[in-house]
Amino acid sequence: MHLPSVKLFLEVSEAGSISKVAARRHTVQSHISRQISEFEASLGGPLLRRTGRGVTLTPLGARAALRLRSWLQETEQLQETLRADAGQLWGEVRLGIVPSGAHPLMTHVFDWLQREHPGIRLNITEAQGTELDALLDSGAVDLAILFRFARPAGGDERLLSTAHSYLVSRPGDPLTLAPTTEFAALDGLQLVLPRRPSHWRDALDEAAHSHGFRLAAAAEADSLTVQKELVAHAPGLYSVIGPYSIDAELRQGRLQASRLVNPGLVRHVTLALPRHGKLTQACRVVGDAIEALTQAWGQQLSPGPLSTSGLLGEPARPKGRPRPQ
Repeated sequence: MHLPSVKLFLEVSEAGSISKVAARRHTVQSHISRQISEFEASLGGPLLRRTGRGVTLTPLGARAALRLRSWLQETEQLQETLRADAGQLWGEVRLGIVPSGAHPLMTHVFDWLQREHPGIRLNITEAQGTELDALLDSGAVDLAILFRFARPAGGDERLLSTAHSYLVSRPGDPLTLAPTTEFAALDGLQLVLPRRPSHWRDALDEAAHSHGFRLAAAAEADSLTVQKELVAHAPGLYSVIGPYSIDAELRQGRLQASRLVNPGLVRHVTLALPRHGKLTQACRVVGDAIEALTQAWGQQLSPGPLSTSGLLGEPARPKGRPRPQ
């Protein structure tokens, strides 16, 4: 079994598109198609069905993908074990993360790995919670950092941080000058809201419904950057955003924020572990590094996030076992 061919087939099946994989690999679509065709020939039948919108798995392809993903994981674990026996920790860790949590956490984890475990390579995917759950279920990512409305109770997720929600406006707005704002104050405000379908949009709508009103959407946008830019440029426009997404803008004085209360819409940032198969040693190292960093930063996703704007406290000092710096 040719390892690169297996990886390519699984990548195409997860992406659902040969052209997307070709773009990622900086090559032409025909090159990827030829490799897939050769791999299909070696297994004796078509694995992918070409459609106008991309590719889907054939029945044979679905069975092959399930077994090959397990085989690939076992093979990589064996490679990793042999390299560990030789004194070198090695392997790829596929990490999914919500966009608002990616920086500066990922840059610190990467820097630490370059110093301590240069043989470990990060493969980072940014996506929203629903998509990250699907990637975990399919085995397309090994670990994921995402938001949960309920505090994790099972062993397959670890709590990293707890994040409140903030009403965000242009600087100088009288409503967001106060440290906290009642959720009921959103009644009648012009808001930039996330587009449906969205768990976050559902939570906002349900909170408004419990207070007897509907949120007024002046605009809808998936992108947090678009939401923030609209609010920063339009007086009287607001959005409801988590703390890690507005850190830089608050420090720059481009936005102003007040913590929402009653309800506070608290979300828990968790590190979700793989639901199929075992953690490789490389995954354990990366997971432990992420936990260590967030604990050293006072159970936050940044080293003292928002401390200059007064929204969160100063980070706790690291204690216990050595942590990435």
